[in-house]
Amino acid sequence: MGLSSRFRKKIKPRLPDGIRVYAIGDVHGRADLLQSLLTVIDVDLAHSAPQRAIQVFLGDYVDRGPDSRAVLDLLIARSKSHETVCLKGNHEVFLLEVLKDPARLQEWRHYGGLLTLVSYGITPTMNPSAEQQVELIEGLRRALPPEHLAFLQQLRSSFTCGDFFFVHAGVKPGIPLDRQKDEDLLWIREEFLASEERFGKYIVHGHTPVSAPDIRPNRINIDTGAYATGNLTLLTIQGDSLMAI
Repeated sequence: MGLSSRFRKKIKPRLPDGIRVYAIGDVHGRADLLQSLLTVIDVDLAHSAPQRAIQVFLGDYVDRGPDSRAVLDLLIARSKSHETVCLKGNHEVFLLEVLKDPARLQEWRHYGGLLTLVSYGITPTMNPSAEQQVELIEGLRRALPPEHLAFLQQLRSSFTCGDFFFVHAGVKPGIPLDRQKDEDLLWIREEFLASEERFGKYIVHGHTPVSAPDIRPNRINIDTGAYATGNLTLLTIQGDSLMAI
């Protein structure tokens, strides 16, 4: 789905010449959909060969969907062969917190975390006791490959390129982009979504599922609820041209 010429004429955020950015919204364990979009990117690169291509992933790779482990495998492999920027989402942060504090397992299950356990070969009971929670998280620590843990720990909070600011959830209105707090970058919703502020950069984000890419004068949301809808969105940006599929 392309952006209207009216939108481009009014705003015109731009990338530096020669750079193309491919941005992918919240994957949430849908390794199958991620692999399909990576193939789309590879075909596009083979046909057009931009001077520099940057692939930006907006966070929330784990939970809710069926194969979080395979998603991390794909992203780690991709980072070894292409220029990638992997941002952290609130779900990655929560996973790291659960590894430190097994008592948060019950809270994690409300975020779809049990499906992440299953993807690592761990089968949780419906209502684990405190002792069982510790055992489950110990099992996850053992099952989690070192490169997965390193990947999760090294994720970035945001990425800026040209007139675009890429982030998982959004930004807090009234605060300069270089002074934003991680809590807002990872979790913010209504205050950001309702704002008509021009934030100094055009914001590309996910976190709040929408039925189709939500295009606003100051931002675009490309989280299309992949785990539930089967629709994982790819946004391609070059110059002042934006195309979402």
